[in-house]
Amino acid sequence: MTDDTLAPQPASPSDAAALPVAQRVAGLGRLFCGKSRGRTRLRRLYQDGSAKIRLPAVQGDPLEAVLINTAGGLTGGDRLGWTVEVDADASASVTTQACEKVYRAAADRAETSVGLRVGPGGRIAWLPQETIVFDNAAFARTLDVELAQDAEALVLEATLFGRLAMGERTVNGSFHDRWRIRQNGVLFHAEDFRVGPQIAATLQRPAATGGALAVATLLLISPQAESLLEPARAIIGDPTMGGSGGASFWSVGRSGKLLARLCAGDGYQLRKRLVPLVELLNGRAGLPKLWSL
Repeated sequence: MTDDTLAPQPASPSDAAALPVAQRVAGLGRLFCGKSRGRTRLRRLYQDGSAKIRLPAVQGDPLEAVLINTAGGLTGGDRLGWTVEVDADASASVTTQACEKVYRAAADRAETSVGLRVGPGGRIAWLPQETIVFDNAAFARTLDVELAQDAEALVLEATLFGRLAMGERTVNGSFHDRWRIRQNGVLFHAEDFRVGPQIAATLQRPAATGGALAVATLLLISPQAESLLEPARAIIGDPTMGGSGGASFWSVGRSGKLLARLCAGDGYQLRKRLVPLVELLNGRAGLPKLWSL
């Protein structure tokens, strides 16, 4: 993948002086939860700007949280940050109200930062709905996860480079996704995915997605991960669902990680395999309620 950043043509000094300064999105949401009286409960909640968090009523664990960007999308210069902390023996499932849309950038890039912290014996499922990247968008996302020794995590990010059903295709732009996951202070998983400025041309390469416009990465960190490898491969390789991908497992210390990747021609084909895969890897918690609406 190339490491170039989309660089729109700057306006002339006279034009820049005449243009009003556009208001930019700035949102920050923080959620802290812990175990109390036999179940996970909210302890602290902070919301600022366009970042909102809602907690649907549930009968038991995990605690469910829905993240909302009230701006309706992101464009160049927008900043959005989320922090979720899960205390010892607690569990939380976090999703988004809808797909996040990243629109064309006139200048700068949109940025989203995510920080997840899980205490001993805790579990988090980070399951946002897809990010839709429009043509000439510029976007960078960072995901930092800190897990205690016996904590578990299921992490998902899915991205659509255009919407074929709407006649939209992402040809140019800049996209960067960076993950850093640590357990007990030791780096457990790291990856960087960059594409741009010629997104469509780069995705056509066999070493990229072979032309697929919808991609997803799922990472499960759990002692039970190895037992789910073959069922996960069966879902990913199901010929009736189309697309391509694969899954692998590594044993790391007393835990293990299952990494799965999916590629598909569009968002519909991606979801056909993504939904059962999330249901499998998320155990009894299953699919977030909003995903089935």
